[in-house]
Amino acid sequence: MKLGLQIPDFTWAGGAPKLGADLAAVARAADQAGFEYLAVMDHFFQIRAVGPSENDMLEAYTTLGFLAAHTERAKLLTVITGVLYRHPGLLAKAVTTLDVLSGGRAILGIGAGWNEEESKGLGFPFPPTGERFELLEENLQYILQMWGEGDGPFTSKHFEAERLLNVPQALQSPRPPIMVGGSGEKKTLRFVAKYGDSCNIFNTPELEHKLDVLKQHCENEGRDYDEITKTVYHVLDIGPKGEKAGELLGELERLRGLGVHAAIGAAPGVPDLGLIEKFGTDVIPAAEQLG
Repeated sequence: MKLGLQIPDFTWAGGAPKLGADLAAVARAADQAGFEYLAVMDHFFQIRAVGPSENDMLEAYTTLGFLAAHTERAKLLTVITGVLYRHPGLLAKAVTTLDVLSGGRAILGIGAGWNEEESKGLGFPFPPTGERFELLEENLQYILQMWGEGDGPFTSKHFEAERLLNVPQALQSPRPPIMVGGSGEKKTLRFVAKYGDSCNIFNTPELEHKLDVLKQHCENEGRDYDEITKTVYHVLDIGPKGEKAGELLGELERLRGLGVHAAIGAAPGVPDLGLIEKFGTDVIPAAEQLG
């Protein structure tokens, strides 16, 4: 069982002047502790579940490039990029660049997007739900073609491109993994089965059912369910002094029994480096023993 640290909040004690140094220290500590994934959100305003809109928020792919320079082994991704914010050509190029400069550690996390407040606030289009899912599927098709052989054109309902040239290509072969985030049963989980290498689903009471739905989509698509990496979003709360580590490990054991491979989430207390070190000594080795 692998763990991934998501950093959703950048409103830290030192403020913006110290944020670069503090974030670099967190990244190094998480990498050395053994976190499999290091992730950020793809938002421009802070989301309400974390804090007020006015709290500090960094742009995701600039931040991932910074994290790449301060880590050596952790896989780097957003949980999750919304298709509304970037043209798929730009997104494919950004993830390719991250993969090359990180030595082959990039993952594309992608979903339909949901944050109407920040979209309208900054003037991004925010189409209806059905159109956002059309954009998600077309983004996946476009990016897979751009990461494939050749540099031919691409045409779909929403995009028309004359030449999908991508030089250099990513270091990972055949391409960076694609994580499709969300738990919608009709479209999102079907897109995981059809296009994705992994899913990311919130750890809710419906999780087991959602995994069964994904399994059925895999059967419908002729896809091997076991080859898809199952990840969940789960807050990694071990308490201020690690006193809740056993509780977290118990939940991780339950998730592993459902076939989940990794839990990715925020860790309350970050940027406390001592807390991250406790993960490295008390939690991550035990989680890995779960299989």
